[in-house]
Amino acid sequence: CLSLLEQHCLPLDAERVSVEQAVGRVLTEALTAPVNVPHFHRAAMDGYAVQGEDTFGAGLYQPLPLHVIGQSLPGRPFSGRVRPGEAVEIMTGAPLPEGADAVVPAESTEREQDEVRVLEALPPWRHVSRVGEDLKAGDELLPEGRQLRPQDLGLLASVGETWVSVRRCPTVTLLLTGSELLAPGTVPKGAQIVDSNSVMLQPLVARDGGQLQNVQRLPDDPEALRAALETADTDVVIVTGGTSVGLEDQAPSLVAELGRLLVHGIPMKPAAPTGFGVIGTKRVFLLPGNPVSALCAYDCLVARALRLLGGRAPEWPYRPQTVRLKTKLSSQIGRVEYVRLRVEGDEASVLASAGASILSSTTRADAFFLTEEHSEGLASGETIVVWRY
Repeated sequence: CLSLLEQHCLPLDAERVSVEQAVGRVLTEALTAPVNVPHFHRAAMDGYAVQGEDTFGAGLYQPLPLHVIGQSLPGRPFSGRVRPGEAVEIMTGAPLPEGADAVVPAESTEREQDEVRVLEALPPWRHVSRVGEDLKAGDELLPEGRQLRPQDLGLLASVGETWVSVRRCPTVTLLLTGSELLAPGTVPKGAQIVDSNSVMLQPLVARDGGQLQNVQRLPDDPEALRAALETADTDVVIVTGGTSVGLEDQAPSLVAELGRLLVHGIPMKPAAPTGFGVIGTKRVFLLPGNPVSALCAYDCLVARALRLLGGRAPEWPYRPQTVRLKTKLSSQIGRVEYVRLRVEGDEASVLASAGASILSSTTRADAFFLTEEHSEGLASGETIVVWRY
């Protein structure tokens, strides 16, 4: 199933976006620095710009007096030249005046009107950020394939970059089927239930780099679902409900009719009725309607697909933790089980009530664990790696 998924979810093409909008996106080309950073010598501390040799011999018991001839501030540099016996008051980040090659920290001086007494000897270039100290023109800024972080954007901005070439975000349509569904925010009544899947899946799609463009709630009507599948104009279509073997479960046959149904049914509990197919250029995922099943199927398949399409690493964004089981964990050979656990320190307990429709089991749980197909379970006291929600 995963190999089929990877075959049909190769990274999307590139697009250019502004640096301000590029967080989380994946670079499609390596970037090099067009300029030196910094591009001028600048003060690394508040203090006095001096000629380092002027301070030789200075100390607490032998202060060295210098004449203060001006001030250098960020964006407002001192325009003159520092000569022997002179100093310029300077702030952190301000350009180093011509003639100066060191900065005496303010705490190592005593000021009286236009004279400053230096209490510390320091060599040339002490407390100065020199040209190219951070980056030299031509240095690699960021490699191809980098998923951009906020500090990366700051670095790009610092060298004057305004646009970057990144992998296009996969676009997503979310179709929620079921005549019993009510819109979120509605009070459930009679035999109807509130659609919780859309509220749960939307932030997950955003987390994995997808751009949700359309959300529709559809009745159990094959023609309505057919029309929605045909008109969806996105890279990915997620359908919840209607994927099992009941009277109203039309989604698999519709995908097979309109395109190719590549997978229907996976050895996993919950989420066994999950399906995957293609209609034209659209990747279509069929998720069970029960919310825990939908969450499980999304994380195991759809999340991986979105991340691959966007050029991201396919692995989960969950943090792993090694724990010791406090309770026995039972599983059935031939299927993977999605087990929810409470974690206390380095110990974990299996939640007793964890059915496919009991969404609160995921809110009471701190982590989940996937058993292996050949496993009959694990004994109390065994050590496992779980994934923190």
